Amino acid sequence: MDEFSVSSREEDGQEFLKCARSEKLPTSDHLRRSVLSGSISELSQIVHNLGIKDKKVLLDHLAKVADQDNDKFLSKIKSRLDRVGMELPTIEIRYEHLNVEAEATVGSKSLPTFTNFTLGIFMSILNGLHLLPNRKKHLTILNDVSGVIKPGRMTLLLGPPSSGKTTLLLALAGRLDPNLKVSGRVTYNGHDMHEFIPQKTSAYVNMLEELSRREEAASIIPDPDIDDFMKASATEGLASIVVTDYVLKILGLEGCADTLVGNEMIRGISGGQKKRVTTGEILVGPVRAMFMDEISTGLDSSTTFQIVNSLKHQNHILNRTTIISLLQPAPETYDLFDDIILLSDGQIAYQGPCENVLEFFEHMGFKCPDRKGVADYLQEVTSKKDQKQYWARRDHAYRFITTKEFAEAFKSFHIGRKIGDELSIPYDRSKSHPTALATKKYGIGNKELLKANFAREFLLMKRNSFVYIFKLTQILIMALLTMTVFFRTRMHRNTIQDGWIFMGALFFTLITIMFKGMSEIPMTIAKLPVFYKQRNMFFYPPWIYSIPPWILKIPITFLEVGIWVSLTYYDVGFDPNFGRLIRFYVLLVAINQMASALFRFIAATGRNMIVANTFGSFVLLSIFALGGFILSPDYIKKWWKWAYWVSPMMYGQNAIVINEFLAHSWSHANSNSTKSLGIQVLRSRGFFTDPHWYWLGLGATLGFLFLFNIAFAFALTFLDRK
Repeated sequence: MDEFSVSSREEDGQEFLKCARSEKLPTSDHLRRSVLSGSISELSQIVHNLGIKDKKVLLDHLAKVADQDNDKFLSKIKSRLDRVGMELPTIEIRYEHLNVEAEATVGSKSLPTFTNFTLGIFMSILNGLHLLPNRKKHLTILNDVSGVIKPGRMTLLLGPPSSGKTTLLLALAGRLDPNLKVSGRVTYNGHDMHEFIPQKTSAYVNMLEELSRREEAASIIPDPDIDDFMKASATEGLASIVVTDYVLKILGLEGCADTLVGNEMIRGISGGQKKRVTTGEILVGPVRAMFMDEISTGLDSSTTFQIVNSLKHQNHILNRTTIISLLQPAPETYDLFDDIILLSDGQIAYQGPCENVLEFFEHMGFKCPDRKGVADYLQEVTSKKDQKQYWARRDHAYRFITTKEFAEAFKSFHIGRKIGDELSIPYDRSKSHPTALATKKYGIGNKELLKANFAREFLLMKRNSFVYIFKLTQILIMALLTMTVFFRTRMHRNTIQDGWIFMGALFFTLITIMFKGMSEIPMTIAKLPVFYKQRNMFFYPPWIYSIPPWILKIPITFLEVGIWVSLTYYDVGFDPNFGRLIRFYVLLVAINQMASALFRFIAATGRNMIVANTFGSFVLLSIFALGGFILSPDYIKKWWKWAYWVSPMMYGQNAIVINEFLAHSWSHANSNSTKSLGIQVLRSRGFFTDPHWYWLGLGATLGFLFLFNIAFAFALTFLDRK
């Protein structure tokens, strides 16, 4: 026993000496250095330079067994903050007399058919002009609901389908559809929704420097593992990695950390793992109020328990405000909650501690059978179909008790009276932590947001490198085919018909380069779901998101066009002047960039692969047909002239033929005219002959490039997911 005691004292002494050595470092070094016991060198290390093995050692110290150690780890963090008197921000949510109403089309007219869609537009216009009565049915989704959500308590939102659970969560989160009619009041710490940004309400503060200062003043030696974690999580460039790895560990996602989530076409992680990924996104973020809607759908009871248990630890120890809607929670999952809100027909039948819910319904004359799960019982006791079987008053005849009667009775129940008394006293705003509510849309400046978006886009490009390699291979093959179809030895400059063959080669070059931009449609649409979620949570403004896909694709464009020009220009036999070659190259770069911007805009507008591909093909065919080569401008009808002038292809086509046919190779005249052969070829197809049209065409192409990129940003800003 003495040997163990001596060993323990020696270990404590070594730990004390390590911490003391760290404390003697200058402030800046002290905040960046940590003593990793069990690391590769077991010496003071700069946290920013931690290797993969060191990070694994740190995470193993924090949570060897995820389910058991997470609670201990969070308790240590809370204890460290409590010892120096630092409080975590908390949020109390109140909703008073909340009503949500909607107007909806019912019956066959609500089906999403083309006829109903078209008629719906005309009906809306006529209704707005008061020329036709509104035949939509009025629906009440939430009816005069009031309550309080306390921080640090797990709240379960329970109710049958169509009871209004999702609408209540959206109302509390400040994300209701603007077309709904809403009345009542929702407040966070006594502040109305317009006084802060609900989507960004968070309490992330870098407390490490202040924490270290207070500990030093109070002569407190911090727990080494907690000190390591907090220093790592406060280090720029390492914070997201360490926190993310820890959350992956406690959610049991370590084994699939580098696996694609997947979709209908790509095999990825399982359904349960996808749900845990969604939960992890919330846990690694700074949001203090969490509203989770039916997270158990498609999951087994064991996985649901694990997720809710992780949330419980976070909620209780870090004083978060959490409401979770579950459809049919298992008894062990139900027991994890502190409070419950029972919603039925848009009204609250009960809200309060879970231990009092059975007492209330026994007061109303209903009893839960011994072998019946409480959650299942609560789902059925308000149902007209199932209520009778739970009637317990043998001395009274059963009659159906409506949700409205439950709601009225709850107001006189002691829990209901307590909530009513609490709501009658306004929340003391002075108790609200200064950082509890976010008043700015974005947490950092535009420069940092732009850097983060560039870094993410570059990472996505690296991970999708196969796509770009395939595109380069594709254009290489197309260039080789072009070299054989338009072979130099068979390309002559003697007649106008010879010029038409060269013009065909130029047109084929244009459509090949423009088709390369069409790959932007699937890549853009694949990223839209994540973008919409992050945009709605104010991660960044849409215009910042729209810039990196444009800028980072420019080097790819230079490479693709470079391959095409280097292989085809001299092999086909275009004018050998080097200046003409450079102009040819610059114009194709601009056209490729313009096409990419156009298809990104189409993808953001269509938001669906079928719609975007269909519309994209239609746009391509239209601008090809009206570009001036397939149909000469002289033969385009007057009522289609506007389409000719707005076609990006027209400007590119005129610029590229001007560059070629006004060159020295085409300056000679044939026997039928005094004009140069190049001028004759241009006039035979209705093209312009002014040399300035190259620069006009290039300028117009660049104008379309900026126009489509701006339109892409606007589409991201104002359109939502379908």
